[in-house]
Amino acid sequence: MRKLFFISLFGIASLTACLADKPLQTENKTYRNPVIDYSLPDPSLIKADDGYFYVYATENIRNLPIHRSRNLVDWEEVGTAFTDETRPTFEPKGGLWAPDINYINGQYVLYYSMSVWGGEWTCGIGVATADKPEGPFTDRGMMFRSNTIGVQNSIDQYYIEENGKKYMFWGSFRGIYGIELSDDGLTLKEGAEKKQVAGTAYEGTYIHKRGKYYYLFASIGSCCEGLKSTYTTVVGRSENLFGPYVDKKGQPMMENHHEILIRGNEAFVGTGHNSEIVTDKAGNDWMLYHAVSKENPTGRVLMLDQVRWVNDWPEVTGSTPSLEAEIPVF
Repeated sequence: MRKLFFISLFGIASLTACLADKPLQTENKTYRNPVIDYSLPDPSLIKADDGYFYVYATENIRNLPIHRSRNLVDWEEVGTAFTDETRPTFEPKGGLWAPDINYINGQYVLYYSMSVWGGEWTCGIGVATADKPEGPFTDRGMMFRSNTIGVQNSIDQYYIEENGKKYMFWGSFRGIYGIELSDDGLTLKEGAEKKQVAGTAYEGTYIHKRGKYYYLFASIGSCCEGLKSTYTTVVGRSENLFGPYVDKKGQPMMENHHEILIRGNEAFVGTGHNSEIVTDKAGNDWMLYHAVSKENPTGRVLMLDQVRWVNDWPEVTGSTPSLEAEIPVF
């Protein structure tokens, strides 16, 4: 389960000032990781009609910061999804985790997890809406709790549409599950039944459709132990949205088999919870995720890497974070 890393030494104002003083990485033909060098774990990404990419993230479990960029490399903070006055309240002392941003039926729909430390049966998933990607978001309340849907540790939600239907997938080390949503995406569909699609090794689910396959990306290991973090991004694939998802040998993710996409290296550890994949103008696919920097291990910084496809499987060069790479083409 994603836990808290405080941003020490700097407040939000200081971080914004640091960004203002930081030269644009794209003055050169390459960028260096991290693309944001303070803690922004669990990124979720969307491209809005204004031409900006917006990323939403967990940060000190309060109000879900929002940043925007034209190129996935140079980012500016534009606010938070909630304020202390407007933040959700269905878990009164709970923190906000793992936002998932979508554009549904003409509005921005933000799913979030809410929990207290260790509250694996009282945590749950809620939803908020806004007319603009930067908000303000209006909380629409809880969709379900662990104890009402019968899935322990019900966090880390992901929304996907398929054949005109809307679905949510979620779970954290107690199985990954999926269920159909209502037409507006704000509630569970009446009478819908959950189905397990992956085993107990995973959290941070993201499903990407490419060609005939669905790719289930997830994270394994410990996310939040600083330099001891073992978080690793993994993937399996299926020809059906609800599985079975398998590794290259055909072994099922239901039994915790998978392929490793990104593991740590000499510069970063704890590489996990990837965002949605986006394609640049050159046809290259890109993915944000978080990691812990060995040079400055305070928090989980925002990373960017290209995803390449080899024999219909996603790969990141070397299966580890890049230190420096060519910039996306936008």
